[in-house]
Amino acid sequence: MFKPCVLIPVYNHEHAIAMVVDGILTHDVNCILVDDGSSDACAKVLDELIATRPARLHLLRHAHNQGKGAAVMTGFAYAAKTAYTHVLQIDADGQHRVTDIPHFLAQAAAHPQAVIVGYPVYDESVPALRLYARYLTHVWVWINTLSFAIRDSMCGFRVYPVAAVMALMAKQRIGRRMNFDTDILVRLYWQGLAMVNLPTRVGYPADGVSHFRVWRDNVLITGMHTRLFFGMLLRLPNLLARNWRESGKSQRDGK
Repeated sequence: MFKPCVLIPVYNHEHAIAMVVDGILTHDVNCILVDDGSSDACAKVLDELIATRPARLHLLRHAHNQGKGAAVMTGFAYAAKTAYTHVLQIDADGQHRVTDIPHFLAQAAAHPQAVIVGYPVYDESVPALRLYARYLTHVWVWINTLSFAIRDSMCGFRVYPVAAVMALMAKQRIGRRMNFDTDILVRLYWQGLAMVNLPTRVGYPADGVSHFRVWRDNVLITGMHTRLFFGMLLRLPNLLARNWRESGKSQRDGK
């Protein structure tokens, strides 16, 4: 069975969220919105969206802001409870192309045990500093997985198998803020999941709102990479064995 839904963590994106939701609902997929303690203005927009499309949208709320990762995990718990098999995560600010949703879901249906990971193809709106700075995270991810299997760990446009995520959440604390996207991908890779990387165009951003907090989030991300590095050392034999098996399979397949 393949039953996907779209999941959007929302925090004060009242100027973009209606456009994003309208684009998503042109496709045959339902949508979970998680209001992560937004302002009254954003909450009002979300209420209006739900009122006009009650059969296609479901709204969950945090009483106060807990972070992007916490909002996504709240959405996962609801998706599991309502028997969705896969969750397509997308940002609320309009930076991702909703027209890519069918392609991502088709790949998820073809590879139901894999994570379908978007890697960004940027337009001219991307800030140069952000473009260059993210490569530091790429290098750490390649070190912490001992592979290049994850092309970009920071793009918030991806499809997860719900069962694998719920199993991981039950035994492992995952980053609850801007450290979530990278943390969960590395840990799912450690769990043995395959990564299918797909290109997707990204613009920055539709509503001019960024919730990245330089000091707080950089400290969290640094701590995450440190923990992942020591976690990689503990898993070193298994990771090397996996890479050896996958390298041998690629050679046998003529790749």
